Amino acid sequence: MYQRILVPIDGSSTSTQGLDEAIKLAKLTGASLRLIHVVDPLTFATGIELYGAYAGDVIPLMKEAGEKILEQARTLVATSGVKVDTLLFDSLATRVSDTVVEQAKAWDADLIVIGTHGRRGVKRLMLGSDAEQIVRMAPVPVLLVRAPEVKESDVTPA
Repeated sequence: MYQRILVPIDGSSTSTQGLDEAIKLAKLTGASLRLIHVVDPLTFATGIELYGAYAGDVIPLMKEAGEKILEQARTLVATSGVKVDTLLFDSLATRVSDTVVEQAKAWDADLIVIGTHGRRGVKRLMLGSDAEQIVRMAPVPVLLVRAPEVKESDVTPA
């Protein structure tokens, strides 16, 4: 059964839902979790900025935010009694999905658990899907945890 569960997190509520599922599985199987956060400055690039702007200002702030995300998640997992470790990566040269797949191989993970937004259509085309790429390339099973659908009645008009 699953003994080494890899959980990529980004601080979103969807990511937290994936983490919650991973904790439940780890408790059932006695598994340990490895939480990873991938700093991806290119998700904010417009193409106009020079690399120096990212290297000097944005990237250090993104790494700091990533460390906070990992620490909060590590505390949540440790409080539940599950063994956990964390790693922070930056993806200047590779896609987030490539980093996750490489870490699954390097750590010899049995399972990857990912919270996913389940985007469709134009949103998926515009934003891409790291979860989809991970599913395609992963050397182990992948559990996708979808965010609950937002109903129109749940959205308050501005």
